[in-house]
Amino acid sequence: VQLQAFGGGLVQAGGSLRLSCKYSGRAFGDYYMGWFRQAPGKEREFVAAILWSGRSSYYADFVKGRFTTSRDNAKNTVYLQMNSLKPEDTAVYYCAAFSTNWGTTRSDAMDYWGKGTQVTVSS
Repeated sequence: VQLQAFGGGLVQAGGSLRLSCKYSGRAFGDYYMGWFRQAPGKEREFVAAILWSGRSSYYADFVKGRFTTSRDNAKNTVYLQMNSLKPEDTAVYYCAAFSTNWGTTRSDAMDYWGKGTQVTVSS
């Protein structure tokens, strides 16, 4: 399984970005997909996750109402739409795949990780 996140960049506070994560390998539908982020000097933290069908998702409190995750299984791609971005959202964002423990927010529960993409929000 290989994952690659892309779509990061520099945006002003209040702006939007959409991250994509391309999946390759075993059947995409076998996995839940998660998003995490890591700011300099901080631990990696959970952002969002989505069920294999795309019909259910859950989010960290600090992004509820601003971020939305979705997936297109035909394209083996998961998305993270980020709106109303804040400077504190600045981090490297990672996508991950996991097959058990739906509802988890633990990074050590992830089976596979992709390389991150940098998101920088200027004030």
